[in-house]
Amino acid sequence: MYARVASFENRDPSLADDLVGAIRDRSARNREELPDARGALMLVDREGNSSLGIVFFDSEEAIREAAPVFDRMGDDYPEELRGQRASVEVYEVMLAEGGEGAQAARLSILEGPADRIDEGTLNAREEILPQVSRLDGFKGAVSLADRERGRTKLITLWESSDALRASEEQANQLRQRAAEGAAARVVEVKRFEVALSEGIGRLSGVR
Repeated sequence: MYARVASFENRDPSLADDLVGAIRDRSARNREELPDARGALMLVDREGNSSLGIVFFDSEEAIREAAPVFDRMGDDYPEELRGQRASVEVYEVMLAEGGEGAQAARLSILEGPADRIDEGTLNAREEILPQVSRLDGFKGAVSLADRERGRTKLITLWESSDALRASEEQANQLRQRAAEGAAARVVEVKRFEVALSEGIGRLSGVR
């Protein structure tokens, strides 16, 4: 399983509500235009004026074949609404669980030795995730890996922004333990509103 991760920056902050509404309104059309997509996670950072679009596919080939569709989709959102596309990356999906009802997300980016990614994923699945899942308001998790760069994007999903904030202290401790399990370091932590979460639960057990 693989994920196409597109990041957008420098959007008009006054249009955050419009962007969230547009993403949700277009979800049914997205499913029609991307029949090979297995799920999607759309995240909006109101304060940082950025957003992140993650779409899941069975293979890298399927992502490449869908590129023209994504280009056409971009034309449906004015630049002031979606922002400027900063990057498009492909990640291997290491873990995907839950997601239904999520309203907030925390993204942690870890970097370390590429040959420790599988070990780190196993540690996260068996040691870290069971502890995170016991926190109030936890709704799911997604872990994405770029083996060439030794980079992992770890996303935890929450029922509300209040639940996300309440989990900060425990999340800091568990994030550090997850990084240590992969001999990695935490390079960035960001918080988002979940504009759309579809199909993630059906991806459970991808590794």
